[in-house]
Amino acid sequence: MRIDRPQMFMEIAKIVSLRSSCERKFVGAIIVRDNRIISMGYAGAPSGQAHCHPELCDLSKPCTRTIHAEMNAIAYAARSGSRTEGATMYTTLSPCVDCAKAIVSAGIQTLWYLEEYRDLSGIDLLRQNMVIAEKPLVKKS
Repeated sequence: MRIDRPQMFMEIAKIVSLRSSCERKFVGAIIVRDNRIISMGYAGAPSGQAHCHPELCDLSKPCTRTIHAEMNAIAYAARSGSRTEGATMYTTLSPCVDCAKAIVSAGIQTLWYLEEYRDLSGIDLLRQNMVIAEKPLVKKS
């Protein structure tokens, strides 16, 4: 059975999430333009810094070290000169409000997510700014 492109891209985002080094949540994101992946990101410490671990991260407090998957994907696209205007993002978790702001500013026009974040204000912000933000329908075999 051949999967369609959106299914393929979401599966890739799930695989990218396996690179996450944040102990709170393993999240992966990819940015797609013209049916090609232009960037990917996962949740973790900034490049060159130690990965998250119990000595550095207190899971009972809000995280201050991790860069979210969406931000990492957008930052890499900017660093590599990839145009994000009109692109689609696939992420394993709906974005927080700060990531949603970055998605809007990057000109990404569609976001597909697998799981809802506990705070849906990011999704609300995207929709208020005309970004399509949807959870994909699960196809039954």
